[in-house]
Amino acid sequence: MSSSLTVTLFVAMTAITAADQPLFVATPFTETGSFTPGIEGPDCDAEGNLYAVNYTRQQTIGRVTPDGRGEVFVELPGESVGNGIRFDSGGVMYVADYVGHNILRIDPKSRQVSVFAHQPEMNQPNDLAITADGVLYASDPNWKEKTGQVWRIDRNGRTTRVAADMGTTNGIEVSPDGRTLYVNETIQRKVWAFTLGPGGGLSEKRLLCDFPDHGMDGMRCDVDGNLYITRYGKGTVAKVSPEGKVVREIEVLGASPSNICFGGPDGRTAYVTEVEHQRVVQFRTDRPGLAWQRWQE
Repeated sequence: MSSSLTVTLFVAMTAITAADQPLFVATPFTETGSFTPGIEGPDCDAEGNLYAVNYTRQQTIGRVTPDGRGEVFVELPGESVGNGIRFDSGGVMYVADYVGHNILRIDPKSRQVSVFAHQPEMNQPNDLAITADGVLYASDPNWKEKTGQVWRIDRNGRTTRVAADMGTTNGIEVSPDGRTLYVNETIQRKVWAFTLGPGGGLSEKRLLCDFPDHGMDGMRCDVDGNLYITRYGKGTVAKVSPEGKVVREIEVLGASPSNICFGGPDGRTAYVTEVEHQRVVQFRTDRPGLAWQRWQE
């Protein structure tokens, strides 16, 4: 049997298995303790492999295949420690290095790590969002002062502060139509929406929703513009409509979900990095994730 036919059969069988799973019911994807308490990221490549930071030890990025086999993908240089991960349309990986005040660039084939952007005025770049044309936005919290800001990183690595005087900025995402940037504040428990201008600037800041308790961490959009927000401390992921209504909350088998992404054979598997058990959990959704849809395009 040819290797291409083997891959095709595996994907088809995986899709059938995934389709049989109940929606919004979390199950473990990696073993307990397979990551450090610094587990974050995550994001999937075009082949469906999952990447998350601090696999087995700090300063690594792990790669986990769709069937759950993990390995160290890269070791980060110097004192760099990764947090949020995003891929561009060409398959290049970008990683927020909160220790080095960098956005790192990782070539998927050579696995070479380079500094794409360095900005000493960053507190600690945390989570990343990416537009369809490859412009990055980074949340940048100052946990001690309970403040934060947002940076734009263009395709040449040039950094521009586009929002200041915020709370502890954390999760960040771009809407499917590319017109809205969502940013949440962990300590203040608020999710803000900004209008994205033609030049990449932010305007018309408005409150999308807020929560009475617990924190928030990473978040991602599905193709309909619903935000999936990890509720750190509550042990759930909240699905929030584009109008700011909480549609449902999904239990994720641990108190401390740190981030989320979409993958799987049809884009309807949500992967959640969970700190309490230092593992990734997964659950099926009713609609594909935005990042997965872009891979298909």
